[in-house]
Amino acid sequence: MRYLTFTAPGEQRTRLGALLSEDRVVSLARGDLPADMLAFIEASAPTWALAEQIARQTQSVWPLNQVTLKAPLQRPPTLRDFYAFEAHVKTANKNREREVPEEWYQFPVFYFTNPNTIHGPGEDVAMPAYTKAMDYELEVAAIIGKPGKDIQAENALDHIFGFTILNDWSARDVQRMEMKVGLGPAKGKDFASSLGPWIVTPSELRDRVTDRVGVYDAEMTAKVNGVERSRGNWKDIHYSFGEIVARASEGVMLYPGDVIGSGTVGTGCLLEITKGEGPWLNKGDEVELEIEGVGVLKNKVI
Repeated sequence: MRYLTFTAPGEQRTRLGALLSEDRVVSLARGDLPADMLAFIEASAPTWALAEQIARQTQSVWPLNQVTLKAPLQRPPTLRDFYAFEAHVKTANKNREREVPEEWYQFPVFYFTNPNTIHGPGEDVAMPAYTKAMDYELEVAAIIGKPGKDIQAENALDHIFGFTILNDWSARDVQRMEMKVGLGPAKGKDFASSLGPWIVTPSELRDRVTDRVGVYDAEMTAKVNGVERSRGNWKDIHYSFGEIVARASEGVMLYPGDVIGSGTVGTGCLLEITKGEGPWLNKGDEVELEIEGVGVLKNKVI
């Protein structure tokens, strides 16, 4: 299933919904179902099965182009972002004239970013006044569905509700200064993350499975103003989502709605492809991220 959050034509309230085929949206706003995505995820598998049954039996639908999509999960409890694509890590370190730290190959690393600055598909993203080097990052994110602690890598899919696209917007000039101090990124990532356009359950990706847990054969591309700038593939990730979830849950509980990003795919940001020199994003630029089997996430910089 592909679950989304939207507003219907002429309405202001947000609804929980599902995308049927490629262009039909059905509302899941019923008394026996939770009203928002986080509550829906927290409700667990029996509720998800009921929602799928309702979605497939409901005749009242809207064309996708008549509804307004919102971030599928608007205020996640936490947002961890990993650093899991080797090609990106190698290029980023080469641009800094250094080798990849040997510790990177010992375990997947991540940082926490701001869960309160989530943007959805089609939503404008304001360039912070404190940066002159705004960048996009093309990533995939997993949404936790079943709580767990010390999750084994081979069992990680039992705990993943679904996947979505993540744009981890970055202020590269601020990030560069922060990380020289030995702490960060922080303010360089604080201002915005985009999620969407919907959450795709693992069953929707069954034709793209690989022999690694939570890894799929899916092209990932980024365009700026309609011109392709980035291209990679989910299957090239060094650490599987099994390994990522295992690391994230080591010694701590993961809860429904927690978002876990992959980190940037190889070539998936301007920092990489311009050797850290820019040109960077400008006001008015439209950034379009696409992952095969997942969808397209567009935002304009203002």
